[in-house]
Amino acid sequence: MTGFTDDQETGDFPVSRTQRKKEDHARQKLGERLVALSAEQLDGIGLPNELWEAVSVASKTTAHSARRRHIKHVGTVLRRIDTTPIENALKGFERGDREKALAFEKIETWRDRLREGDMAPIEEILSACPGVERQRLTQLARNAKKEFAGGKGIKASRALFRYLKEVS
Repeated sequence: MTGFTDDQETGDFPVSRTQRKKEDHARQKLGERLVALSAEQLDGIGLPNELWEAVSVASKTTAHSARRRHIKHVGTVLRRIDTTPIENALKGFERGDREKALAFEKIETWRDRLREGDMAPIEEILSACPGVERQRLTQLARNAKKEFAGGKGIKASRALFRYLKEVS
């Protein structure tokens, strides 16, 4: 006899109060992330009706204390369902947002280099984006460079940026 009870021998220890609090806090954080999503994103996740309604009410609530109370309710609803698919969907959204941000930064870098007179990015853009018209790109780059050098405005730079965003 080892001196353990049946629960201790099988490893089925009761969940500690601290662990329950940590889990509840994690559910509330997940609820906050859900409330921050748009209705289209929520529809894409496929939430159960009760959770969708709780998230919808919380996202429409503007008063600070009432919003906090609704987010706690979302956490309570999350306690009754499996959160793994929801967490995976949120990770997918975040990954997509990061990819969009990186693409946006790349376009900004190309625009800035072209505007400052560096024509080397043209070849990089042509290889990265197959639908680019070389003549139009060089014309937009020349206009942006001329405008930037003269300090006249940003109209040509915006046109260059829009074109780069459109073709990438």
